[in-house]
Amino acid sequence: MSTTTVTFRVTGMHCGSCSLLIDDVLEDLPGVHGTRTSMKAGRSVVELDLARSSADDVIAAIAEAGYGAERIG
Repeated sequence: MSTTTVTFRVTGMHCGSCSLLIDDVLEDLPGVHGTRTSMKAGRSVVELDLARSSADDVIAAIAEAGYGAERIG
């Protein structure tokens, strides 16, 4: 298992419920072992098993939930 921490800039969040929704969506992805999304910071930090999902999969899931995302770390 190749788990790494990946950070994303997330746009379009307006409240704490937005960050909770993003966390819920990401936790349903295979290979996501944890996620911490902050509306105030505009970031999502994801513990990701790269053998099961990619950063692009995370960005696509965030976009499907109605938010913008780009990998920053």
